[in-house]
Amino acid sequence: MNRPAPRSIDQYLSQLNDALRGEDPALTQDALYDAEEYLRAEVAQHPGKTEADVLELIASTYGAPDEVAEAYRTTEKTVRAATRPIAPPPRHTALGRFFGVYADSRAWTALFYMLLAMVTGIFYFTVAVTGLAMSAGLAILIIGVPFFLLFIGLTRVLSLVEGRIVEGLLGVRMPRRPLRSTQGIGLVARIKEMLLDRRTWTTLLYMLVMLPLGILYFTIAVCGIALSLGCIAAPVLSILNQLGLTVNDVQFNGEVLGWPLTLPFAAFGVLLLTAVMHGARALGQLHGSIARALLLSQDGE
Repeated sequence: MNRPAPRSIDQYLSQLNDALRGEDPALTQDALYDAEEYLRAEVAQHPGKTEADVLELIASTYGAPDEVAEAYRTTEKTVRAATRPIAPPPRHTALGRFFGVYADSRAWTALFYMLLAMVTGIFYFTVAVTGLAMSAGLAILIIGVPFFLLFIGLTRVLSLVEGRIVEGLLGVRMPRRPLRSTQGIGLVARIKEMLLDRRTWTTLLYMLVMLPLGILYFTIAVCGIALSLGCIAAPVLSILNQLGLTVNDVQFNGEVLGWPLTLPFAAFGVLLLTAVMHGARALGQLHGSIARALLLSQDGE
């Protein structure tokens, strides 16, 4: 169905949003931001023309909403194909699928995210609590309002940074652009939009909950890895004890089980480490859903 040509930027964005209906909300957000940024910049460069005149002027260069939407779909498929990790070979047995997790790069990157999450969680929590506390403390002063707005702007930047980390390590599509362009929008309108945007407050919530989540992820990863490797190393440590050898001036010469009796411990360690890898991959998918729910405005809207 041929739709009438848009006569304003808002109409253009509305038609582009309709053309991208059913696509990933993160892709839609990126496309709408790029289009609005470009269109408002063009309008600013032609001060003597109306938005309708500018849209007609650039119709052949930028394209209609349907054409732009199709271009973004094609680009997204290309990018996903280029960045998709190498798929592990298919496993046809339960045992193969269980141990095949070691060939899944997404499990390793999710495990790394679990270790990194405590560092980022502490940083985000510190920024959020410090910003909120200082904003409340400075509220009675003139500088209080500008400080709070700068703090909110910082959280929105950090949400994009966290989105890139989540997408890179967990494979969950996140926005690569801000929610809205600031081209041609007055300062008061920008402030109002920022404060009324649900994502502003869900981003703050995300930064606060990242501390307990980061500690939880880090604890699960470190304890699981340490216990697994300790059990796997049991036969080697038993042999060192029996031989009375030393490593870094630590002597292994206590009363221990014979190394054949430690083999069940090693087998348990292998099973536990494999379970940790599966858990890391599952937690990565779960956290990706949490990140999309709190950092992506258009989810569920």
